[in-house]
Amino acid sequence: MAPTVRTVLDIPSLALVLRAGRTAIDTPVRWVAVSELEDPTPYLEGGELLLTTGLRLEDDDWVGFVDRLRRAGVSALGIGVGLTYDRVPTGLVTAAEAVALPLLEVPEPTPFMAVSRAVSDLLAAAEYEAVTRTVEAQRDLTRAALAPEGAAAVLARLSGLLSADLVLLDPQGLLLHAAPREAASWVEAIEPEVDRMRQRGPRSSAALEVEGLRVVLQPLAPAGRVRGYLAVAREEVFATADLSLINVGVALISLAVERSIGTDTARRELRSALIELLADGIPAERLPVAGVGWDELLAGPVRVMMADGAAGDLLALVEQVEESDPSDGWRGAAFSHDRVVVVQPAGAAVAPPVPAPGTSAGAIAWGISDVVPVSAIGDGLRQARRALAAAGAGGVRVFGDLARDGLVGLVDDEAARGFADVLLGPLESRERGDLVASVRAWLAHHGQWDAAATTLGVHRHTLRYRMKRVEELLGRPLDDPDLRAELWVALAVRDRDAAHPED
Repeated sequence: MAPTVRTVLDIPSLALVLRAGRTAIDTPVRWVAVSELEDPTPYLEGGELLLTTGLRLEDDDWVGFVDRLRRAGVSALGIGVGLTYDRVPTGLVTAAEAVALPLLEVPEPTPFMAVSRAVSDLLAAAEYEAVTRTVEAQRDLTRAALAPEGAAAVLARLSGLLSADLVLLDPQGLLLHAAPREAASWVEAIEPEVDRMRQRGPRSSAALEVEGLRVVLQPLAPAGRVRGYLAVAREEVFATADLSLINVGVALISLAVERSIGTDTARRELRSALIELLADGIPAERLPVAGVGWDELLAGPVRVMMADGAAGDLLALVEQVEESDPSDGWRGAAFSHDRVVVVQPAGAAVAPPVPAPGTSAGAIAWGISDVVPVSAIGDGLRQARRALAAAGAGGVRVFGDLARDGLVGLVDDEAARGFADVLLGPLESRERGDLVASVRAWLAHHGQWDAAATTLGVHRHTLRYRMKRVEELLGRPLDDPDLRAELWVALAVRDRDAAHPED
């Protein structure tokens, strides 16, 4: 919970004195700002404890000054005494009291930096408390998901943690569970939005206001198949930690709902949920990894592989990995965001599973991470996702190779070839065949005319003429660093294609 004006006042070392606005001292303080401007509001975001000595303030405009601060959302005003004013001006006290703006006297021995540091410490402590509370809440939700009543247990627990109304709907938008029971009263009001989400597919979500409530609506879509919808509603704004808990609840409720459809499918969705939770940094020892046969797999460092392709091919791939012999070296398949994630022990050979019979040739692309500790599976997922983006259709890329391949290794092959064709095309006609070689030599020698000319075996004046011709054909000056970089990348693409013509 963010510190309040009252919390700041209660710090003995600051010796702050409240001079006005006692009724509003429970207002949260989100930062400290120091300003001597007559109107600092353009530089404020709201929620600040504003500190000033009043150096540039006019005694006859306290009302206007305080009114501007109140409209900007300032939480409190602190005025240092002993410099501009020996004591807090009476007019300022009156103006602050009139609009219930907490007014704090900062005594001369207390530097503004001490106030700022104290509030920063309070904010850091509040953030740490929020993270700790979120981790504990995630553990509670995971335990609830393993209960026989599954979805209903998670729903009830999440309702208590968020102090919110929750409803669980089936794929058609019909009510399955409500926590508390009265929450069912506003289901009808969200039906139009649920219908729109059904049209948009499994990746849709929504945030709306209904009957004075803020509503977050999320699909339950493990493996890309919508199994229902979760709606969470309350009057207060949802903080980042709240949204994180909702996402965990969605994953766990998806698991519980899927369990009722079939044991095999439920286990598959549990793996998907576990992947998501591991990626969020929850330790493996706190999760039911033994229930899906991952206890030995997650005992040491791992490598993460991510596959992309047609939905049918990916489903076949998951089933193939599930049925494979662990000695094959790859196991732990799960759906995650419409892709297949395979986790393998670090000691296994770096090779993705051979596509199952019936899979289209080259239909599945793979991205493979470096070896990461189990506690950093989230990093492994990000590495695998980046490698997959560079793999192209049906390709296989390893994250560690991307840097060794240089910038060209990060670019789609066809896009890179198109870029090189457009940029180098005007220089590659038969009568201009010496221009590309001249550009290469000139760039390789960092624009040094004599060195580049010697490499080419021509006079430097000849090289200057050629480079002038290059500028005319491209319509851009060669002293433009962007053009130099683009030409070097285009030449690297040509070199790569020459080295691997089969690609």
